[in-house]
Amino acid sequence: MLRRRRLLPLALTAVLAAMLPLPLSAPAAAAPSGTKDVIVQLFEWNWPSVATECTNYLGPRGYGYVQVSPPQEHVRGQQWWVAYQPVSYRVESRKGTRAQFQSMVTTCHNAGVKVIVDAVVNHTTGVGSGTGWAGSTYTSYNYPGIYQTQDFHHCGRNGNDDIVNYGDRYEVQNCELVNLADLKTESDYVRTKLANYLNDLLSLGVDGFRWDASKHMPAADIAAIKGKLSRSVYHVQEVIYGAGEPVQPTEYTGNGDVHEFRYGKDLGRVFRHERLAYLKNFGEPWGHIATGKAAVFVDNHDTQREGGDILTYKDNGIYALANAFMLAWPYGSPTVMSSYEFTNKDQGPPSDANGKTNNATCFSGGWRCEHRWQVIANMVGFHNAVKGTTMVNWYDNGNNHIAFGRNGKGYLTINDEDGAVNGRSYQTNLPAGRYCDVIHGEKSGTTCTGPVITVDASGWFAANVAAHDAIAIHVNAKIS
Repeated sequence: MLRRRRLLPLALTAVLAAMLPLPLSAPAAAAPSGTKDVIVQLFEWNWPSVATECTNYLGPRGYGYVQVSPPQEHVRGQQWWVAYQPVSYRVESRKGTRAQFQSMVTTCHNAGVKVIVDAVVNHTTGVGSGTGWAGSTYTSYNYPGIYQTQDFHHCGRNGNDDIVNYGDRYEVQNCELVNLADLKTESDYVRTKLANYLNDLLSLGVDGFRWDASKHMPAADIAAIKGKLSRSVYHVQEVIYGAGEPVQPTEYTGNGDVHEFRYGKDLGRVFRHERLAYLKNFGEPWGHIATGKAAVFVDNHDTQREGGDILTYKDNGIYALANAFMLAWPYGSPTVMSSYEFTNKDQGPPSDANGKTNNATCFSGGWRCEHRWQVIANMVGFHNAVKGTTMVNWYDNGNNHIAFGRNGKGYLTINDEDGAVNGRSYQTNLPAGRYCDVIHGEKSGTTCTGPVITVDASGWFAANVAAHDAIAIHVNAKIS
């Protein structure tokens, strides 16, 4: 059954409208290598702002990793995608200097947050000539001291070497992605240059890499570059699924995690048009990759610009509910998006007249900071509290009211109906006691700034759930 999308959920309006930073008193989770595995993508934040956020918010709120945008020298311009066009591998960009990057990594580590770098290794700039952010010059297929024409693929297809047919493996992995000079990653010389760049970042303390455009490199090439790295770190690869295409995400799981792009599209479609009851087996039974290799998100910097069913910050309350589901559901490793406002898909981050990225000030100057929205931030604590448990006690009304537990550690119910659900009881499998509803409030010692949910000796509670709203409780939010 198709449903008409509603306006901002009324009960979440107060939570989202102010968009104020939350208190820093939430219970801290274990070390990042343990239960803190939620990644936040601070898209296009500059390095001093990332450092400050690690100290003041990410660490105290239980985020385990921060994914930062590409740090290498790139072409000049105001668009977001200039950061994905490397001119050299100097750590000097519109987001800051090498010294600022190093300081950021150290500061984040001191706050208990690990750093993942978005690594652009498939290609360099668009074919042409110019000068990079740090003053390095280049011409087509010639980057002095780094690469020359023999270090690139020249696939000889389609008149301009661009990929046209995604059903042709050769084109996908040997032709140019939208005119970007495609590196010959089967070459040991190129592999060594790329590994040197990644090792330089490792020397600065980086804890992992997001391999951009992985689909456009054979998995064996990525494995060979990984083999040249100085130490083992976390790896996640961008491989967009395409039905019937020859290059599939499962080819890359031997190298590390893989982004499951179907997750956000399917979740958005269900929340927008279908029934939440369908989510009972969300994940592998839907054809998604194995949970132990899946990196999932409601949206990222690419998908939020696609339109369609993808949910973004522009969807307000329904976006918060979808993120709450993701952080509560036992499938994959979740990434929370943190955006800036945009009105066209090419728009870059808030910047000065020279293109240097402005400091990120949450909820002003264009910075949306979804990772600080109360629902999303508090569900990170929920995720940390329930990690490693199975889903139990699923309930649905056959339509858009669902509930489920995480085996004695947490419980979430979402009512996405157009009317309230009143007086219903829920079986939680949680210890008896009084719990802070973290969708609407903050635990502070033995009190809660929002509603308190009482679980009885049999693990049940009764509550009213407003239309397009939710209730979430977990063991670390128990107040008595």
